[in-house]
Amino acid sequence: MPKNKFQEVIFTIIMVFFMVYSMICYNIRLNVGEMTNSVFLSAFHELTFMGPIAFILDFFLYGSLSKKLAFRIVTPGVDKPIMIILAISSITVCLMCPTMSFFATLLFKSAGKEFIAVWFQTTALNFPMAFFWQMFYCGPLSRLIFRTLFKKQLAAQNTPAQGQK
Repeated sequence: MPKNKFQEVIFTIIMVFFMVYSMICYNIRLNVGEMTNSVFLSAFHELTFMGPIAFILDFFLYGSLSKKLAFRIVTPGVDKPIMIILAISSITVCLMCPTMSFFATLLFKSAGKEFIAVWFQTTALNFPMAFFWQMFYCGPLSRLIFRTLFKKQLAAQNTPAQGQK
């Protein structure tokens, strides 16, 4: 996966776009009661401010924390790469879902004195969707796009320099 800061930024942008956009669509659908074409358009408006929030949280806080916590469960170089990916992705969802649900509750729910209850309910409704979307669709799609964009750079970085074994 990403081998330098530039690649980390691009990977995070790809992941955030697909994850946040789909979760916004999901939440709008929950609010209006049905999935319509207008949901997809409405989601772009919310993406303009929820996307940067998610990027900042993931890139500067939860990305490294997720890896640190995942590496208590799995060991790079020992465990299979898929297990590493699943551990990091699972922990990222566990951290990001309540936090993004907090911001969604704050910005869109008008919860008032019921804020905590509405936040917990929002998190509970979002978590299964976020988890399964990340594991089966968003994560694999984001990694595929990233590998496609950086195919040459990743191949060069994985090839030992001449004279080295």
